Amino acid sequence: MPALLEVCVDSPKGLAAAIEGGAGRIELCSALELGGLTPVAGLMKAAASAPIPVYAMIRPHSGPFIFDAADEDAMTADIDAVRAFGLAGVVIGANRPDGTLDMPLIHRLKKHAAGLGSTLHRAFDLVPDADVALEQAVELGCERILTSGCTPKAMDGLETLKRISAKAAGRISVMPGSGVRPGNVAEILSATGAREIHGSCSSPAASVDPRAVYFGFETPASNQTDVAVVRQMRQAIDAA
Repeated sequence: MPALLEVCVDSPKGLAAAIEGGAGRIELCSALELGGLTPVAGLMKAAASAPIPVYAMIRPHSGPFIFDAADEDAMTADIDAVRAFGLAGVVIGANRPDGTLDMPLIHRLKKHAAGLGSTLHRAFDLVPDADVALEQAVELGCERILTSGCTPKAMDGLETLKRISAKAAGRISVMPGSGVRPGNVAEILSATGAREIHGSCSSPAASVDPRAVYFGFETPASNQTDVAVVRQMRQAIDAA
């Protein structure tokens, strides 16, 4: 069976493009340019009627995945919102200042999300020892780890991805992500044996408003989910 394609989106238009293009699951976010933050309520409501599973990012602010008590309160409230809107799962993670996984906090978030699916996000990529973190992820009971192999892009982390996928041995899914495109997805899947893959499937926005850029409301290199790229990714996966 071909690998499942998960597409991260941060707008209603992106959600529609991912579904139309053939995504098998959605990672729902806001502010993808910051690596993805918790989606707003309106976007969760729009995603509730999606014909494929939707997992919402639970990340209250940009910066390191180091969270205090106030952040935890916000994240538990966001998990409650995900459940209330009827979405399928959450994307969670946290680090300690030394980069290791903040296991007590992630355990509490996972417990609060009981009944929802769960993905451990790229907090995993900041850990000092991926093999130790893999066993911790299994202990947490998450369904999968979204990881680029502890490098900025998955293509650069293929050896780590291959190693931890083999060590996972079916206990948890290792889902490569970051820099995954139609032109390299077959190589990533072949090298890692992954059964699911994550991508933004984006292209540069058709137009950028210079006034919005001037006021800081838009970046000069804004990207958006592109239905054509989603289709190309799906076709490349099916052909792999």
